[in-house]
Amino acid sequence: MSFRLEMLQVARLAPKLLGDSSGLVADFLKSRLHPGGGFMNRADNPDLYYSVFGIEGLMALQESLPQDSMRDWLTKYGDGEGLDFVHLCCLARCWAGLGGGLTPAERSALSDRIEKYRTPDGGYHQSPGRKNGSAYGCLIAWGAYQDLDFLPPDALAIARCMDSLETPDGAWSNEPGLTLGSTTATSAMLSLYRHMQLPAPPASVEWLVRQCLPDGGFLAIPGAPIPDLLSTAVALHALSNNLNAISRVKEPCLDFIDSLWSAAGGFHGNWTDDALDPEYTYYGLLALGHLVL
Repeated sequence: MSFRLEMLQVARLAPKLLGDSSGLVADFLKSRLHPGGGFMNRADNPDLYYSVFGIEGLMALQESLPQDSMRDWLTKYGDGEGLDFVHLCCLARCWAGLGGGLTPAERSALSDRIEKYRTPDGGYHQSPGRKNGSAYGCLIAWGAYQDLDFLPPDALAIARCMDSLETPDGAWSNEPGLTLGSTTATSAMLSLYRHMQLPAPPASVEWLVRQCLPDGGFLAIPGAPIPDLLSTAVALHALSNNLNAISRVKEPCLDFIDSLWSAAGGFHGNWTDDALDPEYTYYGLLALGHLVL
């Protein structure tokens, strides 16, 4: 199962906890649709990145998508010429969310564009010309290839890059040579381990669990001032095949996510974030889905 479908399957469980509030979430996500197609970013412009979360958020809630306007809008991007790495991967994921639509030639050209971000150590980096891959780059490249119905060339070479990102504290960082791990990088690597059918190092699982505060929510890095929803959602996803780990953080994380809920139908990214957007709202659905299990 692809990353996209794996996450969507879990997010579809969120209404069990949201109850009647599920309609508020659907209404909020629909309010972020741009008349010309695509979901809007925080500047109210249609954006491929935010469209990933808008599409999958509505799908998680079993709501219909404006297929015609979305497809017309995505078609304008062709095979991704001129897009950066992140938006190339988002283009692939948006089309996959709509059930496909790229021609075989466009899929091949899009994967070739993603491959230009391959690094000499076997990984991927979101910035061009890097010598070493990043955890983020490896994760979303793998996901994009899945969305295009391909595997990355020399897929196991990504494992070599993953090894170089390990940190002395038993976690992973986004760049080599760092001494402190991060929750998002560690979550990305644990998810990749699962998809590559490699055993996860036990120390990294314990490190990740320790980033959850007693009152709920995961810190982005050890010592961060407050927890955030992105770190919490991806950590729960990375730990999803470890029922013991999930049970240890379940109740406090439910309280934390509830503290980020808005009656407008979305979730805030953290306690200092006043805005709402499709990205964090989807992460709210994903996190709640894991806490139903």
